[in-house]
Amino acid sequence: MFIGIDHGTSAMRFAGDQGEFKISREIAKEFRIADLARICPLDKIEGIAVCYSMGDNFSKITRIGKLKNRGLVSREGAGKHIGGGTRVYDEVAGSGIPAIVIPGLHRDSPTDPRFKAYSHQTSPEKIGIAYEVCQTLGDDVIVSDVSSNTVSLLVTGGRIVGAFDACIFAPGSLHGALDVDAIRKVDAGEWTANEAFQHAGVNFSLPEDERTRAVAMFAAMECAALRLLNRKAKIALAGSLAPVIAPEVKRLLGCGIDIHDEWCASRGLARIVRDVFLGKKEILGLATDL
Repeated sequence: MFIGIDHGTSAMRFAGDQGEFKISREIAKEFRIADLARICPLDKIEGIAVCYSMGDNFSKITRIGKLKNRGLVSREGAGKHIGGGTRVYDEVAGSGIPAIVIPGLHRDSPTDPRFKAYSHQTSPEKIGIAYEVCQTLGDDVIVSDVSSNTVSLLVTGGRIVGAFDACIFAPGSLHGALDVDAIRKVDAGEWTANEAFQHAGVNFSLPEDERTRAVAMFAAMECAALRLLNRKAKIALAGSLAPVIAPEVKRLLGCGIDIHDEWCASRGLARIVRDVFLGKKEILGLATDL
């Protein structure tokens, strides 16, 4: 049995062949490795795939014991710091169960160099989403993960080309890029940059009746932008807002849309660790370091 652990914005999701469960990041601060028995007996777990925050100080899928600072350059940066993800990571690392950690995409990643105009492209759980989607749609896909933030990623020929991170382009419900007003508030000392990021979603900027259409439009724009690099790529949506925005995204793009549920990342991560431990040396163009 292989288990994938998705470190999401609001929850931690755990998936394996025999079941799945999720807990809030607050509750995850009390996580024990024994909790994985909700999926299967601990002695039946052959491997675990873990995500942690931005995953930005390594670029290969790496055995957990080889990483320093849990795979981070720094804990400072965009996002809410709660402690649940740290607890889960440390419990897995100390459990003795074989485990790998999935990197995020950043300037040291094997993506199209043009995407490295920005220091960070996506956090690690999106790799799980992309891998799961590719099992259904093939090797040429664009995935937009839409919830509290929006992140879109392109795979061509089974290799990741690049991605738009949440603070670059499309807003989600809570997070987004810093516009002129946000920059002014940061400069005036009213907000930190991270606070500005966490108030840049449509829930803070638009009337309620315009929010869904706006998220759909910007997610479609990200997909259309990535399609410039692969005209034949199929489109998939994941995340809690995927079913809500799918009709409008489909209308705007004029093509079919594949919809995936909230378990897409953890299931994809479980698939990654299984394939890596069965001998696969590369996942979506990312090398392994065991």
